[in-house]
Amino acid sequence: MKHIALLFAFAALAAQAQPYPTKPIRMVVPYTAGGPADLLVRALGQKLTEAWGQQVIVENKPGANEIIAAQEVAKSPPDGYNWLLASDAVYSLNTYLYSKLPYDPAKDFAPVARIVTANLMLVARPDFPAANARELIDHAKKNPGKLNYGTVGAGGVNHLAMAWFNTLNGLDMQPVHYKGLVNGLQDIMTSRLDVMFAVIGGAAPHLKAGKMKGLATSGGHRHPLIPDVPTFAEAGVRDFDASFYFALAAPAGTPRDIVAKFAAESASIVQTPEFRERLTTLGFEPVAETPAEFVAFLKRDRELAQKKVQASGAKLD
Repeated sequence: MKHIALLFAFAALAAQAQPYPTKPIRMVVPYTAGGPADLLVRALGQKLTEAWGQQVIVENKPGANEIIAAQEVAKSPPDGYNWLLASDAVYSLNTYLYSKLPYDPAKDFAPVARIVTANLMLVARPDFPAANARELIDHAKKNPGKLNYGTVGAGGVNHLAMAWFNTLNGLDMQPVHYKGLVNGLQDIMTSRLDVMFAVIGGAAPHLKAGKMKGLATSGGHRHPLIPDVPTFAEAGVRDFDASFYFALAAPAGTPRDIVAKFAAESASIVQTPEFRERLTTLGFEPVAETPAEFVAFLKRDRELAQKKVQASGAKLD
């Protein structure tokens, strides 16, 4: 019996000594299959599989502003084989959009790293009198309460971005809530809607076709898909950001060395020229970040999230 016990002990030690990962990895995505976030994770998962020799299985669990997926991963074993793609909704915004959450973003997750940021573009109907963001501010101040802007639902990233833009610049523009970005952009192109924040990948084709105006884009430099559209800083609107991010999260208690390894490998992948090109077509920019850097970023992000939600007045329960 002692010999058998020793064999089991040695087998356990041998398993522990094997380099991570030793079995397939699960990645939960809080969006439907085929969208930009899903394509991002599947491309990343393919590269991780090639690097580590273990399959990355993508599970789509959309709904409830990412809460369904977040709750699923928060309650999963912290063994290094359960991961979540999480935006600022999971990490920061939902805390202020909902009075109660089935997970605690600060306690239930081990922050890993941001992998991409997505900058939003401020678009306008083709016959809008302003040609850039500064002219929009001047026009809106002369016409308080008369201009409208589109959102993809109350509390969404483009709603919060425009509400924050209004607050910072003392504007009074009225929200029009749509079920999806396509619906809002359609009303922009037919001049039934004045302005809207849109993801660059979704709006760029219409901009190139001359069906709408691009007033400004968030980010430190112009986006290669829309090189003619200035940044907010170039347009004379400094200290304003309209971006969101996708990051990785693991259940709290996931071993730190595994978290660090996942962050480092992901950062290496998104920085390659091949992956950068793929990100550009999706409207994303890569972020190379350590877990410690992400934790420091989250502190600032949560403070700003509270201000944005208060400015929008949005509540989702």
